[in-house]
Amino acid sequence: MIAGKCAYFIFFGLILISFKMIMSANTGFSVTIYDVSSRSVYLQWPKFPGASSYRAMATPMNAVGHSVSIHFSDVTVVGTLAPLSPNSVYNVRVDAIDKNGITLAEAQTMQLTAPEIPAIEQAYSKLSNSITVEWAAVTGASSYLLTARDGESFIETIVTNSPGTVTGLKAATLYKITIQSINAGGRSQPSPSKKAKTVLAAPIVMASSPSYNNIVVSWRVVYMAVGFFVSIMRSDGLGNMLKENTTNTSLIFSNLDSGTLYTIKAHAWDVNWIPGDDFTYNQRTRPQAPADVQLAFDSGALRATISCTPTEGASSYIMAAHSGTTKLNCSTTSSSCIIPSLDCGAQYSLSVVARNEAGSSTPTEPVSFKTIPCAPESITIEEDEPGNLAVSWSDVNLGDYYVVFVKSDDGLEVHCNTSQTQCHFQSDCGFTYFISVFAYNKAGQSPLGDIFNYTTAPCCPSDFNPVFVSSDTIQIVWSPVRGAEMYETKAVDWTSELLCNDTATVCTLSALQCNTQFNVTVYSFSEIRGSNTSCASKHVATAPCSPEIINISKDALSVISVHWHANNDDATYTVTVKGEAGMWHCTSSGNSCTIQNLPCGSLFSISVVASTEAGHSLPSYSVPLETAPCCPADLTVTQITQSVTNITWSIGTGAKTYIAILESHKGQARCHTLQNYCLLGCITCGINYTVSVRAISETGLISDCIIRGFPSSACCPSGVKLYRLGNNGIRIYWRASDRSINYCTDLYGSKGNFTCTPNAALNYCDVTEIPCGDVYTVVVSPVTDKGTKLTFCPKKIYSVTCSGSSVGMVIYRGKRSAEHHQVLQEKAD
Repeated sequence: MIAGKCAYFIFFGLILISFKMIMSANTGFSVTIYDVSSRSVYLQWPKFPGASSYRAMATPMNAVGHSVSIHFSDVTVVGTLAPLSPNSVYNVRVDAIDKNGITLAEAQTMQLTAPEIPAIEQAYSKLSNSITVEWAAVTGASSYLLTARDGESFIETIVTNSPGTVTGLKAATLYKITIQSINAGGRSQPSPSKKAKTVLAAPIVMASSPSYNNIVVSWRVVYMAVGFFVSIMRSDGLGNMLKENTTNTSLIFSNLDSGTLYTIKAHAWDVNWIPGDDFTYNQRTRPQAPADVQLAFDSGALRATISCTPTEGASSYIMAAHSGTTKLNCSTTSSSCIIPSLDCGAQYSLSVVARNEAGSSTPTEPVSFKTIPCAPESITIEEDEPGNLAVSWSDVNLGDYYVVFVKSDDGLEVHCNTSQTQCHFQSDCGFTYFISVFAYNKAGQSPLGDIFNYTTAPCCPSDFNPVFVSSDTIQIVWSPVRGAEMYETKAVDWTSELLCNDTATVCTLSALQCNTQFNVTVYSFSEIRGSNTSCASKHVATAPCSPEIINISKDALSVISVHWHANNDDATYTVTVKGEAGMWHCTSSGNSCTIQNLPCGSLFSISVVASTEAGHSLPSYSVPLETAPCCPADLTVTQITQSVTNITWSIGTGAKTYIAILESHKGQARCHTLQNYCLLGCITCGINYTVSVRAISETGLISDCIIRGFPSSACCPSGVKLYRLGNNGIRIYWRASDRSINYCTDLYGSKGNFTCTPNAALNYCDVTEIPCGDVYTVVVSPVTDKGTKLTFCPKKIYSVTCSGSSVGMVIYRGKRSAEHHQVLQEKAD
């Protein structure tokens, strides 16, 4: 039954958490729960108009317990309902009552009370920063709030069951402990307090190992402590534990194992012999000195490999080699290490020290060894005579004998083994020799000393040839020769000499006289041995000189002749005419040349090149040439009005502007335009014109182009009038400009359109059936030989009225006229 009640309360508690306030649906009157305890509910409501008192009532929802009802005056808006049962769901209701006892409004809500107040059974401290509390469980409590107070400060912790621990406390401090139970409705009042004191803080331990078999332990003073307990034991669990009680703040543990990790534990106790927190510290003892030190000497690298037997507990080793004031160290985590950069010809004393985090061991007994001799110095190389080299050097301390190595730059190597300080070698010209000398003793070969080189006199280039020849430049290329660091090329003619120095096997001689023969020689050069002057010469001629264009003549429309100054002997000249339209050539051994079929409207660049067996000259300076613009391919003349004509033509290549001319015996019309069309006015109708177009280039070159005849259109008739013919007939009359011209008459009205074409000899036209009572637009147009009508003749508007059976009324300027007219009046536009 208890489990069922708890489930019931929890269910209602969840509902009540979500709805703390319920208002009256009609009046807006509400009640609010703002605090809950185990046996009371604190509520609040707003004032209600007309209420003289309020009644608050709490009714248990599970029928266990009793209802509580309290009346409040009209000035009270807060109240407390008590005593209630803990962990119970109540229906809380507030009624607003008038002075006659009638309920004006009501508001209600459901509320779960807090659980019963728990009782602390015991409170104790096992750690210096916490106190553990034990209590009996309270029905309906979902959690508990533990509070530890120290004077004015406090620390709170929420737990779910007993026992619970409050952490974050101060060591050796007395606290008051209370507990409150919590459910969905709220929390209970605090329980009666219980006192508990936290234990002492742990001592802060520091340790060191001054030697391989002892450890010194020290710590700081602990507040409220009267004594300390310290124990030490191997961290691997082997051996016995050593324990000490003391009132001091330091201890020394002796007779320990070397290089071994020990675990140190310490705590303080107070006047009641209650121990405080433990402090654990790990400390390793120092290692013992290494044994069985071995040495391996590398004479080539001047380094020693040192090894020893591993020492228990050692994390690294320092191996040192001493020679006079020089000390070389090597540090390693293994038991072997290499000491580099030893001095040649020196005696060293070697010692080894083992280390770990506790410190270093004592050094081992010193081991002595000697190094190889130093490399020979003061090396000199002399060439006694061509083909013989003598190498000498100074004597070296500790050197038993010497070996001299001589290696040429083609890879061939020879050597000389001697106990003296000099060796002789054969040499060839053009070679560089690299020479090194080594000293030897029982320790090995000396280090490599300075490498000397000796270069014999260079050989002479003989296969040089010109690979590029121009009017003022000759480029010479040859194969490399042994021993040459630089080459000197000399070009000599009758009057001058030109030199070129370069490290490459190519030389360019520039600023030469064109069309001239030179003697060219290539010398090899070594900075050490100088130049070889025994090289042979070759004859090389420069290319011809560049021609100079004198003038260009236009012999015909598409034919030009180019004239130049011929300043070379036995030269052939090539003329090149180049432009966007293409390229044209002509060749001559004289001083002129003719080119035909050049296109119109094109820009060209004309140059001349001279050629001989030596090569080609540079082109002459280019001379521009522009041909006259091309004429349009077609021409169209269209008459727009009786006095305006539109002339169009196709684009002519090279033309920038155009001049269109329309000319007759009565005068001339002209326009100058950038476009390919032109409007010409003041044209007289019915006469013949001559049409021409003139194309003009951007630079002003003119091409007179199309010339053709053009007859202007016939003149439009004048004096157009309308006459009535009977009831439904109309005659249109006009004055013709030329009796030989045919005319066409068109009438357009809302009741129909009419057209009539009379004979050529007539100047009138009859329309026999035309509806009256309509306004007509009348146009009389000449007809061309091709049967087309001109479209630009003027239009006139006439009104054909009906009056009885034969009388027509005329609308003139918007007014009605009663007069009878044979001639129909023209309507004002």
